[in-house]
Amino acid sequence: MQFEFDQSAPLYQQLADQLAEMIFTGLFAEGEQVPSTTQLSQELQINPATVLKGMNQLVDEQLLEKKRGRGMFVRAGAQERLTTKRREDFYHDYVVSLVAEAKKLGIEEAHLLDLIKRGYDHGQV
Repeated sequence: MQFEFDQSAPLYQQLADQLAEMIFTGLFAEGEQVPSTTQLSQELQINPATVLKGMNQLVDEQLLEKKRGRGMFVRAGAQERLTTKRREDFYHDYVVSLVAEAKKLGIEEAHLLDLIKRGYDHGQV
C-alpha cells in the first residue's frame, strides 16, 4: 500500500482519492477491512483527524462502512459505484469537450466516430 501526497489538494482529499483508487483496482476487496485511522496516521505521519476526515468522506460516498468496535470495511457494491462515477466523470470531462471541439472544427458525427474507432484500434494501453 503506497500513498503519495503533494500540494494539489487537501491531505484528507488525497487520502480519500487514493483509498478509493485502491478499492477500484481491487487492492481492497469488497467486505475487506481497511487499515485503521491510527495505523494510517502513524504510517503516513499525518494527523489522525485528517485521516478520519478522508475516511468519513468515503463512508459518505458509500464506499466504506463503519462497524462499531471492528473498524472500517469496504462496502458491497463499492467497485460498481466507483465505476459508475468514473464513467460519468469520463463523459463530462472528455466526451463533452471532444464533441464541442469537433463541432468547432466542422467534424461531422460520422467522421468523429471514425476517428474514435481509429484511435481505439491503434491506441496504447
